[in-house]
Amino acid sequence: MKILVLCYEYPPVGGGGGRMAHNVASALVRRGHAVRVQTIRLPDLPPQEIREGVEIFRTLGFRRRADLCTVPEMFGYVLSSFLPALRHLRDWKPDIVHAHFAVPTGALALACRLLTGKNYVLTAHLGDLPGGNPDQTAGLFKFLGPFIRPIWKAAAGLSASSSFAAGLARAAYGVKPRMILNGISMNGKRRTATRPSDILHLAAIGRFNPQKNFPWMIRALAECRFPWRLSLIGDGTQRGEVEADVRKSGLQDRVNLMGWVTEDAMRETLSATDVLLMPSTAEGNPVAAIEALKQGVAILGSDIGGLADLIQPGVNGFAVPLATPEAFREKLTWLSAHPESLLEMKTASLEVATRFDLEKIADDFESLLTSAAFGETHPAR
Repeated sequence: MKILVLCYEYPPVGGGGGRMAHNVASALVRRGHAVRVQTIRLPDLPPQEIREGVEIFRTLGFRRRADLCTVPEMFGYVLSSFLPALRHLRDWKPDIVHAHFAVPTGALALACRLLTGKNYVLTAHLGDLPGGNPDQTAGLFKFLGPFIRPIWKAAAGLSASSSFAAGLARAAYGVKPRMILNGISMNGKRRTATRPSDILHLAAIGRFNPQKNFPWMIRALAECRFPWRLSLIGDGTQRGEVEADVRKSGLQDRVNLMGWVTEDAMRETLSATDVLLMPSTAEGNPVAAIEALKQGVAILGSDIGGLADLIQPGVNGFAVPLATPEAFREKLTWLSAHPESLLEMKTASLEVATRFDLEKIADDFESLLTSAAFGETHPAR
């Protein structure tokens, strides 16, 4: 097939959703398909390049930062990519369009379909669904709801990146997306988990924003009375608050603020980690957590739907309520005091990781895209 991928963020721009788009596109190229991506361009990126066989086309919009995108900047992508997308459809003639994120990318896919008749497959993540991240998007979906529903209804195929996201889509739009989890390559997957050391090695990864809840995490860790070290990978609008909490709690020698690092450096950090901390208020199958599973890392996260596919409570970690930090600290203390049980959980994470094998995920996407391009009009329903 010839597949045109539309995504408002694509590595090195964006977070987990963009990385998923990249992983799937690269896997499909390895299977012999031709893939083009139409995405946003930051000033330091080339307008066109080829990475891992994927042709990437970028247009300048209003976006200023790789790790943050405002609502106006999202729609800047739709406006700046509209004519280039039409040119791809006219000149390259793809068999199918694959749109990642109903908002904003789905609007571009729908416009292209109305003008050219080309079918599209819509993949939803979390932030583009009502209820996925209510603290940040509740007002937006209340206003845009009537305009978003046609994006879902017109899609020739639907997928969601987690069971939680699939449930939100059913509740909001009455559709039944196929659940296709985020996937990563299992190359480099550890065969055995590393034994925990006397000092509990912790890690947390993500944008420093309210959703990740890192200031809360730092304050909770400050009350833990066992030896621990934390590697904190990421950056964002709450960095100043995180740094202030680290200083106020006297944790400068225990917390390593690493900023954004390369994927290789992230994997190296995870290979020496015992527990990945995910005190998030909203998640949708984060790729960083899947990398942690692949490295044999236990997970301590919040009891939210978006982590249900990653954490098997009592098997490879724990999911705890975040109303107060006591349960969070209690589980960490228990993990520190029971290294043999922690080793069993780390070993279990290696087994859970196989659910996210990119080759299986690519099978599912290949089937969905083929059906939408050549088969029934709505195979996902």
